[in-house]
Amino acid sequence: MNNARINYYEAAPDAIKAMNGLEKAASQSVLPAALRELVRIRASQINGCAYCIDLHTSDAIKAGETPRRLMAITAWKETPFFDARERAALLWTETLTLVAQRQAPDDIYEEVAAQFDEQELSELTFVIAAINAWNRFGVGFAMQPK
Repeated sequence: MNNARINYYEAAPDAIKAMNGLEKAASQSVLPAALRELVRIRASQINGCAYCIDLHTSDAIKAGETPRRLMAITAWKETPFFDARERAALLWTETLTLVAQRQAPDDIYEEVAAQFDEQELSELTFVIAAINAWNRFGVGFAMQPK
């Protein structure tokens, strides 16, 4: 595999500082850590970011996730392993990660909003936005798991 293309931390330190601020806020969310990691993994799978999949799978295990559930994330709709809130979070993740293709229709928003209060839904959206941004760095600069 290719080595990383550039060190964007060194190339754009002010922008990385801002991204790290967003990540810190997302990580302090009222949402459970394991749920945040499921979201990060699913977006990273869709975006094909091997670095982020590896990183967040490890973080999910530290947060108490099981290998069985982690392996089933790509088929979350077909498995009984995820509860209603997790399903809503994964649906919102897929919807926003693929927003250029799907938009964010009212029926999906209403399904997701039924599971989360306004703060939770806002914070969930920030987690999704942040991981999608990180995925652009990981994929764009060919970052590899270590």
